[in-house]
Amino acid sequence: MQNSNIEKTMASYELDKLDEKILKLIIGDARKPFLEVARVCNVSGAAIHQRVQKLIHTGVIRGSEFMLDYRMVGYKTCAYMGLFLQEPGQFTSIVEALKDIPEVVECYYTTGKYDLFIKIYARDNEHLLKVIHDRLQPLGLARTETLISLKEGFRRHLPIDFNRENSKEKKVK
Repeated sequence: MQNSNIEKTMASYELDKLDEKILKLIIGDARKPFLEVARVCNVSGAAIHQRVQKLIHTGVIRGSEFMLDYRMVGYKTCAYMGLFLQEPGQFTSIVEALKDIPEVVECYYTTGKYDLFIKIYARDNEHLLKVIHDRLQPLGLARTETLISLKEGFRRHLPIDFNRENSKEKKVK
């Protein structure tokens, strides 16, 4: 399936109550058995499987993954970097180059101060400096600004029922 088709499908897909209930149950534990989800939802395991497949096909679910505590596996430094490009035409080539740096785990196009904003994990500050010097500086960026995270305050998923709230607002107006 082409990306444009996925984007069209995603833009027009609305979650129903069963979709929301399924997502609420599996978003916190992607390993939760479909039969357990089915019991809570009062439907068959096959119905849950079909719904999950539909949510994957439409792009609502993009995958499932284990979340690591990077500190526990030796990556003690988490940093965010604002990247300033020398020229706007560099976006694509810089993003592709960033994909080749394993320590860079997220990359966003942004408005405002930075052209790109990335998240990096490093073993320590010395390793972070090496990544910046050896991997980022050669990309030809105009400059960078680094923010080191001292501690994660929290991380959460967006509530599943946000579409329903937006739909109610539209109907009231």
